[in-house]
Amino acid sequence: MAHDCCSKKGDTLALLAEKKDQRRVLIIVMAINLAMFVAEFGGGLVARSSALMADSVDMLGDAIVYALSLYALHSGARWEAGAAIVKGAIILTFGFAVIVEIASKIANGLPSSSSLMLGFGGLALAANLTCLALLWRFRKTNVNMSSTFECSRNDVASNVGILVAAGLVGITGTAWPDIAVGGVIALIFLRSARKVLAEAIPAWRDARNASSEGFR
Repeated sequence: MAHDCCSKKGDTLALLAEKKDQRRVLIIVMAINLAMFVAEFGGGLVARSSALMADSVDMLGDAIVYALSLYALHSGARWEAGAAIVKGAIILTFGFAVIVEIASKIANGLPSSSSLMLGFGGLALAANLTCLALLWRFRKTNVNMSSTFECSRNDVASNVGILVAAGLVGITGTAWPDIAVGGVIALIFLRSARKVLAEAIPAWRDARNASSEGFR
């Protein structure tokens, strides 16, 4: 019995240590994303780049996502799944927002500045690779951290696309590469939202049912 007690205490301490590590990482990546939102959105305005502005708004969304993840860490399985559902909804919203921005660019857009796109796109890629590396060890911990990792992986793909678009804008002198990459980013957002929601909604239902049975 004493051995069982010590084992349970050890498991509890290990879980608390893991939660503490998750919290520290989430705070770091949240700060990185907030800083990059300010820098990249300003760069997108100056460069007249749909892709940069779309990615910067996604940075803000990710900061909100990480804040939700922090709140859900010690709130139980139902809250973790609920936070993941909110993240999925945020990703879905940004996907449609990018589509609206693309439509506006087609109607009114001017050629983007390829040099500024390269500069800010490269900075954003470095920031998101750092976030991805920090989140890697927690990517399969639970639905909360899994959805958080999904957001960061999307950002890396978006940044690579922005750099490709910047090069093509410089070569062609038109806004179409920027518009095309914005469209790909929108598709990535929509696909990711479907994946996150497909995992989070059943997890939330299971947690709710388990909670209801616990009160019986």
